[in-house]
Amino acid sequence: MKFSLNIKRSEQLANICGSLDKNLENIANNLNVTISNKGADFNIKGNNSAKAVSVLQDLLSISEKKSIDFSDIDLCIKSLNSPNGEAPSVTIKTSKKHIHIRSGNQQKYVNAILENDAVFAVGPAGTGKTYLAVARAVEALENSNVKRIVLVRPAVEAGEKLGFLPGDLSEKVDPYLRPIYDALYEFIGFEKVNKLIEKNVIEVAPLAFMRGRTLNESYIILDEAQNTTIPQMKMFLTRMGFGSKMVITGDITQIDLPNPSQSGLKDALKILKNIDHIAFCNFDANDVVRHQLVKKIVSAYDRDK
Repeated sequence: MKFSLNIKRSEQLANICGSLDKNLENIANNLNVTISNKGADFNIKGNNSAKAVSVLQDLLSISEKKSIDFSDIDLCIKSLNSPNGEAPSVTIKTSKKHIHIRSGNQQKYVNAILENDAVFAVGPAGTGKTYLAVARAVEALENSNVKRIVLVRPAVEAGEKLGFLPGDLSEKVDPYLRPIYDALYEFIGFEKVNKLIEKNVIEVAPLAFMRGRTLNESYIILDEAQNTTIPQMKMFLTRMGFGSKMVITGDITQIDLPNPSQSGLKDALKILKNIDHIAFCNFDANDVVRHQLVKKIVSAYDRDK
C-alpha cells in the first residue's frame, strides 16, 4: 500500500519517523508489516497495512502539538481496537497535567472510580492502577469534591529492617511510599505537594496509622493491598466515613506475606464481590503502559504459571 502524509514542515516528518526511524520500526514490529519511505511518501506491505496508515495519520496530528514518543504510538495502536476507532479522550485533568487513558480496562477503571464508593484494581505492574487512582484523587481535591487525600501502603517489605533505618516510623516507611509521592509531584508539583502535606490536606501514611480512625470527605487509596493481612484489610475498609471514596490497588501475583493465602486483598475479592457500590477492575499484560519490555516480561511470567 502506497500513500503520502500531508507534511507541513520537515520537522514533522522527523518527529513521526523518530531517530533512525525508530518510530517506524516500532509500528512495523507491533503490526507485523514492513514500512519504507522517501520523504512523506510511504510504502507499507503486510495484512495490517491499513492499520499502519491509520497510526501514521494519527501521529501526523500528534506531531503538530508535541514530540512523539513510544507511548503515543502504543496509544494509537490500541485505539485501533476501540469501538469508534479513535483514541480514548482525555478523562482526567489536574492543574499540571492532562492524563490520557491508555486502554479499555483503564477507561472502565477511571469511570468506575467516579461511579462507585469503593473500587478494587488488580493486575500486574505498569498498568496504571496507582497512577490513575492518584490522578483521580488530585482531580477530586482540586474540584472540591473531597477535602483531603489519604494515601496508604503496608510496609511489609521492610519487615525487621525498619528498626535499622534512621528516623521515626513515618520516615522509615517513606521509601516504600515513594511511587505515590512521585505521582503527586507529577500532578500537582513538588512545592504544592509539600505545602498540602504540611497542612494535612494530603496524608501519606503506613497502614498501621489507620487503626481507630474515621475518614470523612476523604479520597483514600490503599496501594500494594496484596500485602495486607485479612484483619488489616477489614480494618482499612471500615475507616470509610461520610462523603469518602476508596480505591484499593494490588497485584495478587506479588504477595510478600509469609503466608500468601492470608492476603487481605485475595480475601476481600471473594467476600465483597456481590456488594453494591463496590467495583472490581482487572488488568493484564495488554494494559501495561511502561516500556514495551515490561509487557513482554509480564506475559512471560503469566505463561509460566
